[in-house]
Amino acid sequence: MSASLPSDRPAIEVAVIMQRIANVGPGARWQPWRWELADVVMNEPGFGKEPRLLYENESTQRWLHGGLRVELFKDDGEGYYLNASTDVPSWFVLWRMEEEATVAPEPIPRPTVVSLSYYDAGRWLDAQENVEQVAAPAPVLEWLGAFVQEHYVVEPKKRKRPDSFLSLKDRFGNPVTISTEKKFGGGPGDGGQAKQGKPHG
Repeated sequence: MSASLPSDRPAIEVAVIMQRIANVGPGARWQPWRWELADVVMNEPGFGKEPRLLYENESTQRWLHGGLRVELFKDDGEGYYLNASTDVPSWFVLWRMEEEATVAPEPIPRPTVVSLSYYDAGRWLDAQENVEQVAAPAPVLEWLGAFVQEHYVVEPKKRKRPDSFLSLKDRFGNPVTISTEKKFGGGPGDGGQAKQGKPHG
């Protein structure tokens, strides 16, 4: 897959489909419906930039949001690798509810950013944004995989030194000597049991 627009960075344009579905159960009395991500598809010129109502019935609405640009950044190679190497590599979509209605009788969600980076999704979630994901198609994964292969080198995991070789220290930073010799009995106040010393951190 090649970039659809001239740019210094590889990029494609996509469209996001958001849907409103009816809630079921007791909670529906207070919130009769909810919004969720339905799909991410390749953009087409006829989609336009403004949201379009695709479908509506008594329980469902589907809105198309076109013209969202997805770019790949060389310094985020690990984020793309972590996504591409999962069982279900995905699009990550950040969306926000309108504060006031603009194209419908009530406010609708507006997708603002689409990414293929695992790290982008993590940052958005940390910022308490609305973030959802949906599986990316094979042509996009091939495009992403080629970029990762060119710009990211998987670093081999460093061998961890076994804990048994780490020296123990007391709370003052002095080395601690552990005796494996068993002790039986004890002096007064020991209750006949050996005391076990615990290393201090």
